[in-house]
Amino acid sequence: MLANLIIVLPIFALVLTGYAARRLGALGPTATREVNRFVVYLALPAMLFSIMAKADLAEIWQPDFILAFTAGCALVFGATLLVRMRQGSHLADAAIDALNASYPNTGYMGFPLVLAVIGSAAMGATMIATILTACVLFAAAIVLIECALQTGSRRRDILRKTLLALAKNPLLVAPALGALFMASGLALPETVDSYLALLGGAASPCALVSLGLFLADNAGRNTSPGTNNRVQAALVTLKLVVQPAVTWVVAVPILALPSSVAYIAVLLAALPTGTGPFMLAEFYQREALLTSRVVLTTTVLSVATLTLYLAVAG
Repeated sequence: MLANLIIVLPIFALVLTGYAARRLGALGPTATREVNRFVVYLALPAMLFSIMAKADLAEIWQPDFILAFTAGCALVFGATLLVRMRQGSHLADAAIDALNASYPNTGYMGFPLVLAVIGSAAMGATMIATILTACVLFAAAIVLIECALQTGSRRRDILRKTLLALAKNPLLVAPALGALFMASGLALPETVDSYLALLGGAASPCALVSLGLFLADNAGRNTSPGTNNRVQAALVTLKLVVQPAVTWVVAVPILALPSSVAYIAVLLAALPTGTGPFMLAEFYQREALLTSRVVLTTTVLSVATLTLYLAVAG
């Protein structure tokens, strides 16, 4: 319990820093959007490019783990998307809700937690999970959002606008270029690697500070509280309970994976919602308030749920 708290505490500290900076007037009313744009256009693309460019194919090609972890993400994402759309949500909002329910915080919490609990032997699997969530799952949500937001009377126009928007989106372009660089077999020059490390290293703290700024801007705001509370509770349950449960079912009864592989897959699936969904929600101005609450609530509750899982799984 104490080890998990030590890992989570800096995350809350950064959120609180952003909240205090806004409430005390150290940062102005446009800070939330500007900090978030910095993350979306500069810091996060640098991190995604670096992850892909330096990935080792031999290390990340673990098909059993990939199948189990991806199935957990995809099934929860798809089910949430369909249910929210049937409830009348706009496709863009439903896509962000689906991301809230299926986007584990592998990048910011996964590495320190897995290193502390399992050791360096599980770093390869954690890298795979980070690529799948930060690149593949993230990209799928962006495609759905862009498709939903394009307007036009003809399908050809909608398709052209969507493809153009996707081609300009740094969160898709950066990992795609990184994958091409990895395929080339070249090594990143030391200067470029240092530059990407410095810029990409700002993604996590700035995203968390941006979350605190957003919460300060919206303190006391509560639109349709009954509906929002029900949706929030459902998304939190999907993330912390349903996703790891689905991952376990796929990994153990269906695929009969080795216990060590299944253990890592379920542990990473049980992580709280990362800041990626909030960055998209704020950037596109969709479901940002609900998303911020899901991120905070799952992070708080994950101290208990992760501790319970570690105790049960041994």
